Amino acid sequence: MPVEITWWGHATCTVEDSGTRVLTDPLFARRLAHLRRRRGAPPPPSAARADVVLVSHLHADHLHLPSLGRLAPGTRVLVPRGAARSVPGLRRLRNLDITEVEPGTVVEEGGVEIRAVHAAHDGRRLPVGPRRAPALGYVISGEARTYFAGDTGLFDGMAEAVGDVDVALLPVGGWGPNLGPHHLDPARAAEALARIAPCSAVPVHYGTYWPIGMDAVRPHEFHTPGEEFVRQAALHAPDVSVHRLAHGESVRPEVAR
Repeated sequence: MPVEITWWGHATCTVEDSGTRVLTDPLFARRLAHLRRRRGAPPPPSAARADVVLVSHLHADHLHLPSLGRLAPGTRVLVPRGAARSVPGLRRLRNLDITEVEPGTVVEEGGVEIRAVHAAHDGRRLPVGPRRAPALGYVISGEARTYFAGDTGLFDGMAEAVGDVDVALLPVGGWGPNLGPHHLDPARAAEALARIAPCSAVPVHYGTYWPIGMDAVRPHEFHTPGEEFVRQAALHAPDVSVHRLAHGESVRPEVAR
């Protein structure tokens, strides 16, 4: 069966390839601290079913302990090296098979191979403090090669680090009126697309969560990144098929034959 991508909102996707179900950065909450889910119903219980889970970095909207707690016992979870030291709550999830990885680590699970790659992002749990863990992207290789970027900015050698891929899941926005450093907005995400040159792309990490009480503050940063990425991609990477999904929608994207 061709690879199938389901976007549940924010950076949470299910990638089904070669009979293996891969879940990225699970975040199932209606509210997270000062953020509330403004678009799309929370994912159904079936979204927590996975053979392997990929966590890109330690920020709470990507490594969300209550969402990880909904996984079935024994589920394998790949996290950045140093995560268990930096996030003590991880050590309390004893029913999960937590594996720490770093750029270059290759893990096989079911019918796919997963390679951790560099991401240009601050991977710490907190904005201050000495404890660090690398931010990661992942390349899932089965019948297709799917790049999940996590959170990242553009960086030198990006195409070489990622390698040849068929599908790119790229962040195109954020959860507030301003993007901090080492993020992709629609224009930078289109530049990343031009560098990586996949067959297909799915924009993620936008249009789901927004700070409470800030509905009227730069609302275009919430509503428009997906559409703007489609426009920018057509300019900078016209050969790439872009699939802008609704929350909970799935696609079987084009891949190289």
